[in-house]
Formats: sequence, C-alpha cells, structure tokens
Amino acid sequence: MKRLYTATVNSLRGLRYGLRHETALREELIVLAAAVPLGIPIAPTWVWYIAMIGALLGLLSVELLNTAIEKLADHTTQERHPQIGMIKDYGSAAVLCMLCVAALIWIAAIALRLGLFSP
Repeated sequence: MKRLYTATVNSLRGLRYGLRHETALREELIVLAAAVPLGIPIAPTWVWYIAMIGALLGLLSVELLNTAIEKLADHTTQERHPQIGMIKDYGSAAVLCMLCVAALIWIAAIALRLGLFSP
C-alpha cells in the first residue's frame, strides 16, 4: 500500500510541476477539462465517450513523456547538439501523432453523431 501511495504522490508531483512550467501541458489539460463535459452530448455511445477522453489522456501522457525527454536532454548539455535535437524532434513527432489520433477519434464521433456516416 505504501508503494502505491508513494507512486501516486510522485505522479501528482510530476503533473503539478509540468502544469506549472509547461504551456503545452496546461493547454492540453484545459482541453481535457472542457472535453469531459462536452464529450457527453457529442459521443454517440458511452464506448465512444471513453475512447474520446482516453485519446486526450493519451495525448497528455505522450506530452508528459516528451517533456521529460526534453528536460533530460537539456540537463545533459545546454549546447546545441544535432543528435539531441533529433531526439527532441522524435518526441515532438510522437506528440503530433497522438494529437492526430485524438483529432480523428473526435471527428469520427462528431460525424457519427451528426449522421454523416453510420457505424
């Protein structure tokens, strides 16, 4: 039980630090907070709702990992280094891919709700 408590405290500390210092994380959390109530009337079914919110949580997770990679790379060296730049670009590309997944899921749910296609 103590391990679970410690892991939760560490996770919440990481979220708090990220939200204080990273604009992208704040923006994504605002989108998530707005999406939780807005997704209810948009989602065609509760399974769609879970997928819609899950995609945004996935986006937040990938953004947190990207931020961790960037912070670690910056800690390693403050100099511009081509390999570190490439690593940071990989992290950024991962965020872009997850953003596309989330957008596709939300667009499909909206289109389904509007009757633009059937399941």
